[in-house]
Amino acid sequence: MKTIAAGEFKARCLQVMEDVRTKRTPVLITKRGKPLAKLVPPDDKPPEIFGCLASKIEILGDIVSPITPLEDWESLR
Repeated sequence: MKTIAAGEFKARCLQVMEDVRTKRTPVLITKRGKPLAKLVPPDDKPPEIFGCLASKIEILGDIVSPITPLEDWESLR
């Protein structure tokens, strides 16, 4: 892991962030020799929520109409 002083990080912030993104190596930012922060690359790609269950479930029957007849619903009386 690369270590960089806070003052140097402040001066070269954008370049250091780009290096972390491209080389995928974390950087430890120190202040007076003590760890202050750790800059790590982001995860590759967050999982998609839409379509995650595609081909894992099967719909059987009619999912739009109610299970019981409308005449049996007390709220409609």
